Amino acid sequence: MPRSVNAVASRRRRKKILDLAKGNFLGRRSVYTVAKNTVEKGLGYAYRDRKKKKAEFRAVWIQRINAAVRPFGMSYSEFIGKVNKKGIAINRKVLADLAMNEPDAFKKIVDSVK
Repeated sequence: MPRSVNAVASRRRRKKILDLAKGNFLGRRSVYTVAKNTVEKGLGYAYRDRKKKKAEFRAVWIQRINAAVRPFGMSYSEFIGKVNKKGIAINRKVLADLAMNEPDAFKKIVDSVK
């Protein structure tokens, strides 16, 4: 009896990797073994950076809040400390958005914690 080698599944598995490698340069998109390494590395970076993106956005919000409270004679750390002490339950994302788009509302928050 001849050997059975599930060619359909093998081809599908290789095709899936080559489809993910689409857009790469030269052999990185067409040679399976090279494309497999490229795709694995890329998926690893994607996983890592989905986590990293959250930290980067938090840093952006902190910088925006800091820049917005400086004209009121406060630093970021002072402001956040006073906000927490007052018990104002508002996160950094919303504070940064208010600072950029609603300066009057942000000024009221700053005045309430001073």
